[in-house]
Amino acid sequence: MKFSVCIEMLFREKPFCERIEAVKRCSMDAVEFWGFASKNLDEVKAASKECGVTVTSMCVDSSDESLASKYRSHGLLFEDSGERLRHVSFESVERARELGVKNLIVTAGQARDDISREEQHANIVNALRCAVPIFERAGVNLILEPLNTITNHRGHYLSSSYEGFGIIREVGSDNVKLLYDIYHQQITEGNLIPNITKNIGFIGHFHAADNPGRNEPGTGEINYRNVFAAINASGYNGYIGLEYEPTQDSAQSLKDFSEAFRC
Repeated sequence: MKFSVCIEMLFREKPFCERIEAVKRCSMDAVEFWGFASKNLDEVKAASKECGVTVTSMCVDSSDESLASKYRSHGLLFEDSGERLRHVSFESVERARELGVKNLIVTAGQARDDISREEQHANIVNALRCAVPIFERAGVNLILEPLNTITNHRGHYLSSSYEGFGIIREVGSDNVKLLYDIYHQQITEGNLIPNITKNIGFIGHFHAADNPGRNEPGTGEINYRNVFAAINASGYNGYIGLEYEPTQDSAQSLKDFSEAFRC
């Protein structure tokens, strides 16, 4: 199995690009992060190349703050969200190709109370469809992430993987997949292994943390040994992102994780 380390949450005490080298020292060879607009991507590219580390994913973003602000405020829930997503996707895909990033992550946005959920659902589907040609031409995947609304993201529209998979089916592109965050879905709905194995063809990336606390896998209620075994048996060949809050020194945390799960 392949794991990537979210350097937004681990090694926070280090300057950003030094976190890439820190991950490599832990015998891990892949990293991921969130928005790229605030990062020096030339330095990220140089550091990852020097260390032999793959950057697996980052979020759809824009260095144009006005454009980024309008995109974030709308999410995917408005009739014109497709046009906004298209605009930020051009730059996002270009930056992704420069770094060799295969997955760009998007979230739906905060739920609206002025229109029905059915209309919001339809707006998400339409927005993703608007961006599909950009991603298909570039060979980059657009990854939609549901978030839990109980602990971390109150008011967010999309929390259910069931609805998320439905959206992916409606969009109907091999370049649009779901990000299945095991932590978020344990809080939202549980039933992890059946939902994962039944829908593995629609999953483009995983995130892993335990509940409660969003800490290291193995510290909470999720049986990660069984979950990882099920993912491995499914034939999934992508990465599982370690997006957790370490309870100890990040290097020791990754060492313990590797030993526990024989990475």
